[in-house]
Amino acid sequence: MSSEKWFVSSRPPAGVAARLYGDQAMLDNPRTAAIIGPEYSAAQEWASRKMAMKAFQIVVAVVFLVSAPVAAQWLKYPTAGIPRTADGKPDLSAPFPRSADGKPVLAGLWRPAPGGPGVGNIARNLKEPVPYQPWAEALFKERQANQSRDDPTAKCIVGGVPRSGLVGYPYRIMQVPGMVVILYEAVHAYRQIFTDGRELPKDPNPAWFGYSVGKWEGDVFVVQTAGFNDNVWLDNAGKPATDQLRVTERFIRKDFGKLDIEITIDDPKAYTKPWTVTQPLAFQADTELLEYICNENNKYFDIIPKER
Repeated sequence: MSSEKWFVSSRPPAGVAARLYGDQAMLDNPRTAAIIGPEYSAAQEWASRKMAMKAFQIVVAVVFLVSAPVAAQWLKYPTAGIPRTADGKPDLSAPFPRSADGKPVLAGLWRPAPGGPGVGNIARNLKEPVPYQPWAEALFKERQANQSRDDPTAKCIVGGVPRSGLVGYPYRIMQVPGMVVILYEAVHAYRQIFTDGRELPKDPNPAWFGYSVGKWEGDVFVVQTAGFNDNVWLDNAGKPATDQLRVTERFIRKDFGKLDIEITIDDPKAYTKPWTVTQPLAFQADTELLEYICNENNKYFDIIPKER
């Protein structure tokens, strides 16, 4: 089975395959080129050089273990109700749709696009150093030194907010009365953002995804999330967060094919001040989510160096 067929028929399945690929899984997928256009080649070269050694080990480990018929996965099934050009291709530069109340429609299948931080290093595009508290910087350096051996996602635990929205797998945004729901392909996870006017809970049971409420400010959908446990990682590199983490996301639809999420990290225990990054998303036309069973063929603990 060729590498191209593997990436088309099934994205990397689990554990270290998912965690180490991050941006690479998205960039290596042949479908990505059609979506993000000329940025594809440069971004692919950048990610490929960065992750070549680790990625090669993982491909060897899993490429012969994963096989599924392309036709059975709806990867080329036309998306109904979207604008198209005269030749039938998705018109991703068309204006975005609006709902009956005049607000931008966010619903659809989306995927992180090059140009943003990505899951490997959420602070990649910051203009200044990450404002760590001393203990948080020391922990980050420890995780770097041991190749993120203790990363919770290696045990198939969800990445949380904002990490699950940065990994290079698609996710579907659904708008229903009283909430926005996000279905993540990675780790088969889901998230609820309540829009019914409720406030964040005062004394929540700590959670990996926290608790999210959202409201519209003009054409921008603003989401506040809090109530995390104290072991959430912000990215694959191991930037820590604590139970004081509060994440603000601003969803800004640019046109039919582009959606930006401005993400502000505010965790006074781990960082000396809030900091903000922007993750662009690309609309995924004519495809669907795939099944992702994290524990299946998880080779993470066979590959990662053992603790001495």
